[in-house]
Amino acid sequence: MSIFGNHAGSEVTGVTPEGAAWLASAGTYPRSTRVLWDDRPTAPVVLACGSAFDVVNAPALFGRHMLDRLWDEGPGSGPVAAHRGRMLLFAAPGTAQRLPSLLEWEEWGSGGASERGRAIPPLLCHGTGDAVTVPAPAPLAPPVPAAATRLGSRWLVAPDTRTPWLPGPEIMLWAAVRAARSAARRLLSEPSPTAPISIFPPADQDAKVYDVSRRR
Repeated sequence: MSIFGNHAGSEVTGVTPEGAAWLASAGTYPRSTRVLWDDRPTAPVVLACGSAFDVVNAPALFGRHMLDRLWDEGPGSGPVAAHRGRMLLFAAPGTAQRLPSLLEWEEWGSGGASERGRAIPPLLCHGTGDAVTVPAPAPLAPPVPAAATRLGSRWLVAPDTRTPWLPGPEIMLWAAVRAARSAARRLLSEPSPTAPISIFPPADQDAKVYDVSRRR
C-alpha cells in the first residue's frame, strides 16, 4: 500500500499519488522512482529538469514574496518547494532558457539599471541538462527540529495532479518584478536604515495556506 498523500496534523502537505507520478516522470526510470518512494516515502530524490518541468531557484525570502504575489495578485503557482534555504518554484519547460533574457531586459532595457531591476536578486534557472533535489512525497513525522525544518527539504505547494499547471517565463518575470517592487516599498517605509534585519522569515511564515483549486 502506498503511503503518499496528506498527513493529518502536519503543517507540510504530502504529495498525492498523481503528483508523485508526475514528479517521477521527470526521471530516467520513473518506475524505479515510484518503487523507491513506496518503500521510503520520506526520501528526497534528484530529478532532471527540462522535460516535465523547469525550476526557478530563488533566495528563500524573495522566493516567498514571489509566491505570495502569484497567489494574492496572480494566477497561483505550480508546485513549490523549500530546499536548504532556497525556494524552488516549478515552471513550464523552456522557462530556464527564456527567463534570464527577460530579467536582463527588465534591469537594463531603459538604458540603465532600473530600481526594481536592481531589487531582483540573482535567480538560478534550471532547465535542460540540469537537475534538482526534490523533497520527499511524505513530510517527516513530527517532532522535527526547527533548524531542520528551515534548512531541509519540504513542499510548500505540493504536486497534486499528473498534469499540473506550470507558470511560464512571463509570469515568473511578473512575480519577480512585483516582489521587487514590494521589497522597495518596504525599504522606504523602514523607520531606521540602521535597524537590524533578520535574514530568516518569521516563524509563522510557513503557516500560510494556498488554495490550490485556484491554479489555472
